[in-house]
Amino acid sequence: MKAFVTGGTGFIGSKLVDKLIERGDMVTVYDNLSSGKIEFIENHKTSKNFTFIKSDLLDFHTLSKSMKGHDIVFHLAANADIRYGTEHPRHDLEQNLLVTHNVLEAMRQNSIKKLVFSSTSAVFGAPSVIPTPEDYGPALPASLYGASKLSCEAFVSAYSNLYGIQSWIFRFANVIGQRVTHGILYDFLQKLKKNPEELEILGDGEQEKSYLYDEDCIDAMLYVTERANERISVFNIGSDDQIKVKKIARIVVEALGINPKFNFTGGSIGWKGDVSKMQLDTKKILSLGWKPKYNSEEAIRMSVRGLKELFRI
Repeated sequence: MKAFVTGGTGFIGSKLVDKLIERGDMVTVYDNLSSGKIEFIENHKTSKNFTFIKSDLLDFHTLSKSMKGHDIVFHLAANADIRYGTEHPRHDLEQNLLVTHNVLEAMRQNSIKKLVFSSTSAVFGAPSVIPTPEDYGPALPASLYGASKLSCEAFVSAYSNLYGIQSWIFRFANVIGQRVTHGILYDFLQKLKKNPEELEILGDGEQEKSYLYDEDCIDAMLYVTERANERISVFNIGSDDQIKVKKIARIVVEALGINPKFNFTGGSIGWKGDVSKMQLDTKKILSLGWKPKYNSEEAIRMSVRGLKELFRI
C-alpha cells in the first residue's frame, strides 16, 4: 500500500510512519515542520519506501501534485496546542479546518478513496456524560481547537458521502509518549528544568482525564481500519480510566528524584478552553477486539522515563 501521511514528523505522525514502514508500506510524509521534528523520521531517509516533502498543506498545488498515486491518506497534521489557538484565533481555522479541506479536495481530484483522520475528545467540550460515547450530542466544543476539529469531521463526512471516500474518524484521548512536544508532561518538565525547587500547576490539580500511550493509539488506528468497513466510521480511542493532574505531578517529581513545592494557580480548569474531566467511552472499539495495553498511569510513567532523558534533568 502507498500511504500519504500529513504531519508525519509530528509526535503521533512519526510513530505511525514507523509502523507503516515496518509493515512494508510505501510512505510519503508531507509536513511543514512547524511543530514536528525531522529527527523523528531521520532513520527512514535512506529507505527506498520513504519520501519526505517539506511543504505546507495550504499550498494546494504542491499538495495535490504530491498526493497523486497514493492509496490512502492519513491526515494527522493540525495545530494541537489548544492554548496557542486561543491566543491566535485564526490559527486553528487555517491549520485545522482549511488544510483539511485542501486534503479532501486533493483526494477528490486524485481519486483517492481512503482517509484516516485524527480528531479529538475536545469536540465534545464539557459533556454531561462521562465516559462519553461517540454518539453523544450535541457536541459543544469549549475551545477553538475542538470547534475546528468538529468542523473537520463534518467536511470529512460530506466529502465521503458526496465523492465515495471511505473514512475513519478517530477521536483521541490525551495521547502521550516519549516524542510528545507539548501538553502536561512537557510543560511540567520544562518548568522543573528551569527551577527544580517549585512546580506551577495550572488549575487546582483536581482535573481528571484519560491518557493514552502513543503505541496504543497507532495500534488502534491500524486495527480499526482493517476491520471497520462502513462508509464513515467514528471511533473513540482512549484508556478506560482517569488520573488527576496532581497525581501526574507526583509521578513526574518521583521519577526525577526531586521534591519541589507545588504551586496551584487555582480554578477547576487550567486555561480557557480546558475542561476539568475527560474520559471517552471505548465500548465500540473494544467490541472489535482491540484494547489498550496500558492504562493512564502506566502511559504516564513510561512517557516520563523517556522524556526525562530528553530534558536531561
